[in-house]
Amino acid sequence: MKKPARLGVIAFSILALAGLAYFAYNANRAPAAGAAAPAGAPAKPAVAGGPPGGFPTAVEVIKVMASDFSDDVSAVGSLKSNESVILRPETAGRISQIGFRDGAIVAKGVVLVTLDAAVQEAELQQAKANLGLAQSNFKRNQELVAKNFLSQQALETSSANLRVQEAAAQLSEAKVSKTRIKAPFAGMVGLRNVSVGDYVKEGQELINIEDVSTLRVDFKLPEAYLGRLIKGQSVELSSDALPGQAFHAVLDAVDPLVDQNGRSISARARLDNAAGKLRPGMFVRVRVLFGERKAVVMVPEQAIVPGGQPAVFKVDAGKAKLVKVALGVRRAAQVEIVDGVAPGDVVVIAGQLKLREGAPVRAIGEGAPTAPVVAPAAPGGAAGAK
Repeated sequence: MKKPARLGVIAFSILALAGLAYFAYNANRAPAAGAAAPAGAPAKPAVAGGPPGGFPTAVEVIKVMASDFSDDVSAVGSLKSNESVILRPETAGRISQIGFRDGAIVAKGVVLVTLDAAVQEAELQQAKANLGLAQSNFKRNQELVAKNFLSQQALETSSANLRVQEAAAQLSEAKVSKTRIKAPFAGMVGLRNVSVGDYVKEGQELINIEDVSTLRVDFKLPEAYLGRLIKGQSVELSSDALPGQAFHAVLDAVDPLVDQNGRSISARARLDNAAGKLRPGMFVRVRVLFGERKAVVMVPEQAIVPGGQPAVFKVDAGKAKLVKVALGVRRAAQVEIVDGVAPGDVVVIAGQLKLREGAPVRAIGEGAPTAPVVAPAAPGGAAGAK
C-alpha cells in the first residue's frame, strides 16, 4: 500500500475511535440524568453545593430539648485522716509494756507504750527527798528570822535553794513521764513493729494513730472556679472500692495560693465517717455542686461545625441553615448552647461537612419530621375512585 493511502487509513481509524468514545460517554450519562424523575415529570434544576442532580443530602438530626441541669464540676481527690501522727519516744529506753492491740480504737490519754523507767523514778525519789529537806529548812529559817535569831540573807538563801529543789523535782517528773507514750487524741492505732523488750532509740517510729471518725479530702480545680467556691458548699464523693455508694461532704477551706505550674487551686472538704466505710489514703471522685439550672439547652458535641466561631446547621423547611451559637459548659459529650438555638429546633449532628447554607437536606434520626401517610390506590383506578 502506498504511503498516502496508509496515512488516510490511520486518520480514519483515529476519528472512528474518538466518535465511539464520545458515544459511549453520552450513553453512560443518559441513565443517571433520566433517573432523577419518573417519565413525564418535569425536570428539577440542580442546586449548587448538593449531590449531582439536585438530590437532598441525607443528614442525621435531633430535636433540641430543654432540661434541668446540675451545675457542678468534677475532680479527683485523696482521703486523709482528720488527725494523724506517728508516735516516737523522746528518750531512749527498753520497752517494758505495750498497752494496745493492733488496729484497736483507743481513747485520748491512754498509755500505749511504756519504757523501763527505773533510773528516772530513782532520780525522782531523790529529787523529792531534797525538796522535802529544802522545805523544812526554809520553814525553820522563817521562824528564826521572826525571833531575830537569823539574818534575812540566810532566809533568802534557803528560799532560793527551795526553788532549785522544786525545779529539780519537776525535771525528774518530766523524765518519768517521757517513758510513758500516750495517745494524743482518740483514734485507731496501726500495726506495731516493736515488742516488749525491744530497745528503742530517741525518735524511732513506734506506732501510728489515725482519727478516722472524720476525714478530709484534698482535690484541685482549675483557677476558673476560684470565684465560685464558697465555704460550706456541698460536695459529693464516690469511690471505686464502694461502687454505687455516694458520700456527702462539705467544702471546708480553699488554699489562697494558686499553683502557677498548673494554674489550679487546692481545696479541702470534710465528711463524717462514723460508719468507718472509708479509710485514709483512698482515691475518690469529687463532685462540687454549685446548684440546679432550669431549661438548659444541650446538644451533642458533634453538632458543632468545625472552624473558627462555633456554629451549627439547623434544618428549616427542608434546607440547611448555618447559625452561629454561643457555647456554655460541656458535660458527658454534650455542650450547652447559650444563644442561637432554641428548644424545638432541628439540628444536624452528622453529615454537616457536606452541607452549605441553603442546601436541601433529607433528615433522618430522632428529630426527623414524620412522613405523611398516603392511602393506597384502589384496584382498577385512582386512589379513592369507585
